[in-house]
Amino acid sequence: MKVSVAVCTHNRSRDTAEAVRSVLEGSFDKEELEIIVVDNRSTDDTAHVVESLQQQHPHGDKVHYFLEQKLGLSAARNRAIREATGDFILFLDDDALASPNWAQEIVDVFERDGAIGCVGGRIDPIWEAGEPDWIPEEHRSVFTILDYADHVVEMETPNIPYGANVAFRRSVFLHISPFREDLGRVGTKLLSSEESELIGRMREAYKVFYTPHGYVQHKIAKERTTKKWFLKRIFWQGVSDAVRRNDRAGVAMIKHSVRMLQAVAASLPALFQSRRFIRQIVKICYRNGSLMGVLRYSGKG
Repeated sequence: MKVSVAVCTHNRSRDTAEAVRSVLEGSFDKEELEIIVVDNRSTDDTAHVVESLQQQHPHGDKVHYFLEQKLGLSAARNRAIREATGDFILFLDDDALASPNWAQEIVDVFERDGAIGCVGGRIDPIWEAGEPDWIPEEHRSVFTILDYADHVVEMETPNIPYGANVAFRRSVFLHISPFREDLGRVGTKLLSSEESELIGRMREAYKVFYTPHGYVQHKIAKERTTKKWFLKRIFWQGVSDAVRRNDRAGVAMIKHSVRMLQAVAASLPALFQSRRFIRQIVKICYRNGSLMGVLRYSGKG
């Protein structure tokens, strides 16, 4: 088997079906392809929808369903890694759609050099309710949008691919541990940074590449385009980064507290300047999350 496409899902049965169909209808040789759907303890009809695809789609026999009872995106991804039999594991978000040549373009990059351990691709947004005009340009990545370069190129540190469209050489996991399960989304908790932590370790022995040609489209639901969701996501990014860095109480608490107070002070003069004010609120939410992350990691929160 050449390619294992992994779709990890939680209560998004219709989106999952569309994601799987986009792969099945792609150009990659179906004899060299398997699709692993990891159902992360969904309570909707995900199992039934996947079963229908298996029975009704001409290539439904390429779809394999697994139920992962441990809640958490990293746990689901690690289950996919354990079940995969392909040389390359291509992760596709359950709310993303693969382009027709997606799998082939990703594989082509891997086959350039055996030292390439990770390949990411472009991620184009599909805005359900249009893109809000208040989003700071430097924070569009929060919505899983990636357009790193217009050609195939090695990604330099600290740049990384995003989980909606990231692939790994399966043999990498014979030498390094997979995703940390104390990072990554768990239910409504928007933890993240599992990809950056894993890729950071991987970079010690492998190269990380990007291709604009192996692209996907990522749906951004209406409820994710509110300021409330955006600031919640920033808060959890602060939590995630503190946990990833293993920040401890003491110096880290002082550092994050001082920077949060600086952001609060800077937000007052910007109160009537919308974009500038949002940027300061982002800093406040991030530092607040970092403080929570320190407490979480030290077992005090």
